[in-house]
Amino acid sequence: MGYLRSLYCASIFFVAVAFVATSVAATLSPAQTAVCKKLGLDTQQVAALVDKPLYKFNESEVDTYLKFLHASEPDLRKRIVHLARKNIGQPYELYLLGEMPFEPYDPQPIYCLGKSDCLVFTEHTYAMALSHNWPSFMKMLQRIRYRDGHLGVVTRNHYTEADWDVSNSWLVEDITKQIAGDKAVSFSEKIDRAKFLKNRYGLTVGIPVENHVDEYLPYEQIDLAKSQLQDGDFVNVVRATVKRNNSVQNEIFGGSAFVGHVGLICHGADGSVHMIHSTEPRVREDTLDAYIARSTKDLAAKDEAGKPRLVGFKFLRLRDQPFKNLQKIDGPDAPKVTLPNGVGAAFDGAISKPEARR
Repeated sequence: MGYLRSLYCASIFFVAVAFVATSVAATLSPAQTAVCKKLGLDTQQVAALVDKPLYKFNESEVDTYLKFLHASEPDLRKRIVHLARKNIGQPYELYLLGEMPFEPYDPQPIYCLGKSDCLVFTEHTYAMALSHNWPSFMKMLQRIRYRDGHLGVVTRNHYTEADWDVSNSWLVEDITKQIAGDKAVSFSEKIDRAKFLKNRYGLTVGIPVENHVDEYLPYEQIDLAKSQLQDGDFVNVVRATVKRNNSVQNEIFGGSAFVGHVGLICHGADGSVHMIHSTEPRVREDTLDAYIARSTKDLAAKDEAGKPRLVGFKFLRLRDQPFKNLQKIDGPDAPKVTLPNGVGAAFDGAISKPEARR
């Protein structure tokens, strides 16, 4: 009887495994299955990845999934929202990325799958949505992170409003003024990149101070934005330190306000406007209203303590054909990425000098 019982349990186990494998594979639609067959992908592997959180993927799984997603979902905005939601729950950690192994100044790696901060989350999401495999993702990620795709700590887009938004104007377009109209509030910053790079990385560079002038929509006027925002748009959260005498100042950025957080726009089933963002302790999805309520519940305490707090938002529209825009800048080999030594990088095992890529 013991032998028969063991045989019976083993049979049940293998039936259960087969059932799970079959039920997982069944999550793919006929169209998705056809995509897998066309690309030579294992349908059961892809089906398992569909149900797996993105932040638990390894590099090989990212490669497989991007091939599948790029071929099965032609809408860029839908790919962005899909990937962003697939990373909900990803642990938060600040200052994750650097230039290792290409430079020694910031020893962090050039990508991270398992964790994110707000900008890392956004950059990885955009880069994956624009890519069809691992090499193209890695290349696109560096093009987004660095000015003109030139990899290095000095050319990294450190300041969101003055660096990232400007360098990635091929990808997103600032629509804050269009939304805010006469409700727009001006703010200014005295951005000293040379001082920042010296203090943080010990580098001496001759970069002049920039007097950056910008605008934001006050959070009290958020209803002006809701009907105009689209899935995949980029959110800049503007913060400021408000002193007791109501003068506004930010000592770190040297101005009246600064962008201190970012996220991606999506919509709920009821049409409400949401933001997916990486914040302590993990990536989450909030309605804009809920985010504002949470961020403003302790304004008096923050003002009394002289801590930065929410004052408004900048909104940047995802462009309709960003890759075509990038090709106009980088040429047919877009995205163009250059290593610190001036050598072009394909991130697929091949490198070439810039002049050889023209």
